[in-house]
Amino acid sequence: MTKLKTKKGSGRVWGNYLLKNSKGLSVLFLVMAMLLMITIGYVFSYLIPTKQKSVSLSIHSTQAFFIAQSGVEFAVRYAVSQSWTTPAALNGLDNLQRNLGRGRFTLDYDRNTNTLISIGVVQNAAERRVKVSNFTSFLQNPKGVILNPRSPSPCWTTNLRRARFYVRNAREDNVTFTAFSASWSQTGTVRTISDIYFAGTNPADRRYSGSYANGSGKVNFNAGGSSYTINSDQAVQVTIYWNLAMASCTNIVITFYPAAGNGYTFYLDPAGGGLSGC
Repeated sequence: MTKLKTKKGSGRVWGNYLLKNSKGLSVLFLVMAMLLMITIGYVFSYLIPTKQKSVSLSIHSTQAFFIAQSGVEFAVRYAVSQSWTTPAALNGLDNLQRNLGRGRFTLDYDRNTNTLISIGVVQNAAERRVKVSNFTSFLQNPKGVILNPRSPSPCWTTNLRRARFYVRNAREDNVTFTAFSASWSQTGTVRTISDIYFAGTNPADRRYSGSYANGSGKVNFNAGGSSYTINSDQAVQVTIYWNLAMASCTNIVITFYPAAGNGYTFYLDPAGGGLSGC
């Protein structure tokens, strides 16, 4: 065994020993490095799932917000289609609910404050609310052409082939329509709009005759003088014919256009449940 030689009183015995036995020092450093790596691994194993959960919550929250926004847009369209322009009438929006994928929105209208609240929910994940103050200001100006609230609601006069509804000119001046566009949802064999009548169903009342496909865009009237004028405060019956009956037909939207300016859009089936029979 090698003796450690030191000067008397130098205090360097153990220092020299450790320097000459580097194997023990290496083991010590190795143990410390392994403990450090284990600690880092543990921290990452805790942080990664937490971060993933945080990202997921953020995505669901954003989805819920946009669903709530969709609820506001739906409320505006639905109220306009029903000719609801006063706080008393808008109570009909309360508890209206629609599903959108994994989420849904629910509407709540406060008549006292004229405020609409749309609650967007992603199932078992997130909920967001969008509040619209002075809600009536977002609705269509009542001084326009609207579905006539004093006439029967839109309905089928012939099973899933001929739809009838009534519009009223609430403007102070006359409005002349010269074109239209339309869209709808259907199942079964594709059908097209073959005729559009105003005020009656006699040949002289026809303003369009042809084969208009779903969502084909703006098309000019081509019969009966290629235009129709609705006088101020006049209510008029409109009848739309499809070429043949359909297996189902919902979400019917039709827009009538004057020669200049914006068109007037009518949501015949805003709830998407289909029209009833007349």
